[in-house]
Amino acid sequence: MNANSNSVDPAVIIRRVLFFLVLIALTLGNLFTLFRGLDSPQAMEQAQIAREISRGNGFTTKFIRPVAYAQEMAAKGTSIPFDKFEDTYHSPLNPLINAAVLKLVNADDAEAWKMGKNELIYPLDRVIAMVSTLFFLISIGVTYLLVSRIFDTKIAAVTAILMLFCETFWQYSLSGLPQMLMLMLFSSALYFAFRAVEASVEGRIAMTPAVISGVFFSLLALTHWMTVWIALGYLIFAAIVYRPRGVVSVVVVALILIPGVFVMIRNTGISGSAFGTAYLTLHNGLAGSEDTVMRSTSIQHDIPLNNLISKIIRVTMLQATQIIPLLAGIVIAPLFFLSLLHPFKRQSIAIFRWGVLLMWITTAIGLAFFGVSSDKIDPNQLHLLFAPIMTAYGLAFISILWNRLDFVAANGSLRHAHYIGVVVLCALPLVLGLPQRIKLGMEHRDKGGLPHWPPYYAPALNLKLKRVVPVKQMIYSDQPWAVAWYADRISMWLPREMKDFEEIENASVTLDTPAAGILITPSSYGSTDMLTLRDKYQEFTSLVMDGQALTATAPPGVSLYDRDPKIADAVKRFPHRIPLLNYFMTFYSERPIRTSDVIDN
Repeated sequence: MNANSNSVDPAVIIRRVLFFLVLIALTLGNLFTLFRGLDSPQAMEQAQIAREISRGNGFTTKFIRPVAYAQEMAAKGTSIPFDKFEDTYHSPLNPLINAAVLKLVNADDAEAWKMGKNELIYPLDRVIAMVSTLFFLISIGVTYLLVSRIFDTKIAAVTAILMLFCETFWQYSLSGLPQMLMLMLFSSALYFAFRAVEASVEGRIAMTPAVISGVFFSLLALTHWMTVWIALGYLIFAAIVYRPRGVVSVVVVALILIPGVFVMIRNTGISGSAFGTAYLTLHNGLAGSEDTVMRSTSIQHDIPLNNLISKIIRVTMLQATQIIPLLAGIVIAPLFFLSLLHPFKRQSIAIFRWGVLLMWITTAIGLAFFGVSSDKIDPNQLHLLFAPIMTAYGLAFISILWNRLDFVAANGSLRHAHYIGVVVLCALPLVLGLPQRIKLGMEHRDKGGLPHWPPYYAPALNLKLKRVVPVKQMIYSDQPWAVAWYADRISMWLPREMKDFEEIENASVTLDTPAAGILITPSSYGSTDMLTLRDKYQEFTSLVMDGQALTATAPPGVSLYDRDPKIADAVKRFPHRIPLLNYFMTFYSERPIRTSDVIDN
């Protein structure tokens, strides 16, 4: 054995130490100094479901959609209690994992995690973000193992660095959404899928690694139901490539269907639909928004088929034109598609890229129906799961072209210059934004950070609203996910029409969980233009704009709420206007509340 084979390269050690130091610094910085709390409705909703699970209440939710209430009442033929309301909207795995962590930190005890009077960030937000960030860090390690097996350690290392400096990955890590858990599961599935490809190329039976990969795809489907579209691409690929052909796909289908069937049976028993409330998200892609459907008590919602083809084409074109932001903003990732033209020498590398492409195509087809956007945070964002593997292929492709250049061949010091250029280019969005974020974080470090205001302001809900609303009472709101998470109270999404409001209100009184009031926040009046606002809130538009009208015309202030005959019954029911944060967050209460109960102590 050569003596040099056992020697340790000091440069490699230094690079690895620097990588881990930067990783630790970014992790601690993002979770503490730079952290601003959760800012995704779906993340808050899953977090409060996790808390209910940790309390032994099962997969229940305190955020109730009017359509979900109507579904369950129609399915069971009787009135449904609003407390311990069963959820059929979310996939179960992420809330279950968060529930285990919340139980571990005693978060099931509401008083144990009450906000301090000087805090602006809810402490449990940081716990949820910490779990998501941990999965992100694990996914970096899994990706390194995957890419080093496909290509080499250089490309694997650069891919890991690009993931670490990817602003989009950090945004999703801190959002509390399940995307980072999904990234870890998908990367693990790809690792074993590639090992199965290697086995098939070598003429061996690929059953074991292919089935292990299928297990991860099954877990992926239990994390976000839309990932079934990814699994569909994998099933097609497995049927074509793996030996024995067809058998592997059948086994993987069974792995995905068995847990899925249990979920569908549960959903059918609760809501009368195998897909629960979740299938109504189809309106996001084909109708533009699910809000209208979710805030109605009508369970007959036909999918709009007019201009169906044009709507699918519109979302498809969005995915094509916005491919860089959808692939986490890593500019090198789309070069994966050019790498399809290159004849890689290793057959396993060449074959595996077609599997990745097939999974991406089926995902894009699914998203064309269900909708996706290039917004900073989108719960349906599945393209970013492909960013690391596509980045690796893109790096391999440009490395091949780079090393063929004459001036590079003549100057060995330039061999890795393209890696440096790519890292600098992709890290710029994160690095350029850090100074301002650090400044804001340091200015608010004694308060735990600067919240995502507007529209979220946890102290108003956790320290004020929670104090004046009894546990058994319900709150109507335009941000019910935040009420359920921060105030720990039952919250109904504010309906669009008075008839739906009256139906729910009558049921809540009968079931001994009467509403305590209506909360209006910037989630409604500050989220869109007036024409869209009027369309979204229909008969409650005057209620939504009441606080802003008061502020704009003060003194003395003009009230819209009690001058609109369309909502006269709501005014009689909740006549007392209580400012929780001036009139930016206004609570319309059934009873007068002392000023001392809703001011900071």
